[in-house]
Amino acid sequence: MIEKSLIFFKSSSIPSYFVLVLLMVLHLQCSSVKGRLLSLSKPNPNDAAAYARWLVSQNSWGVLNTIAADLGGAPFGNVVSFSDGLPGKGVGIPYFYLTTLDPTAANALIDQRSSLTISEYPIGTCGKTDPENPTCAKITLTGKLILVDMNSKAAEFARSVLFAKHPEMEGWPKDHNFQVFKLEIQDIFLINWFGGPKLLTVDQYLHWKMKKLALSL
Repeated sequence: MIEKSLIFFKSSSIPSYFVLVLLMVLHLQCSSVKGRLLSLSKPNPNDAAAYARWLVSQNSWGVLNTIAADLGGAPFGNVVSFSDGLPGKGVGIPYFYLTTLDPTAANALIDQRSSLTISEYPIGTCGKTDPENPTCAKITLTGKLILVDMNSKAAEFARSVLFAKHPEMEGWPKDHNFQVFKLEIQDIFLINWFGGPKLLTVDQYLHWKMKKLALSL
């Protein structure tokens, strides 16, 4: 698409600096990560629920922390892929495709306490801002990492959204016994601007669309 646009602009009488700007806009609109279209329109930082849901929906991986019994109960952080649904259509609940051959799932079967930390930085909307800068948002969802019944509708939904966002997963070795897990959220820590963490309850986070719709009626 960008190459065709370049040919068109070169053959036209549009000034070169306008061409450069237009190509940059086209590049942003066509940006994707592994086929996942990115929404570059960030919510207002004051709308904590909307921002949190956008941050989770747009991301595809984070650091999942579990309690490691073999390390004396120390926290064990692991980079994992997840999905809460397709971008812009997420349900807010992170789902994972994990194997007990990896410590994260094995830990969760012994002690469900866990947390998932996600940064805005991988989305590409922080610019040159350091990931630790408060204007580059980060969220930690704390709760329980629960094994989902493989024959349930929840597991069917989870596999569909996980495989849509991470197509490689569908071909992972069957003998590794990958299973669906979900994070049952009990607490939310969100930083998306200066002034400390935003006040955000789990109910506000999970039902923000429903409440906004009710207010507009």
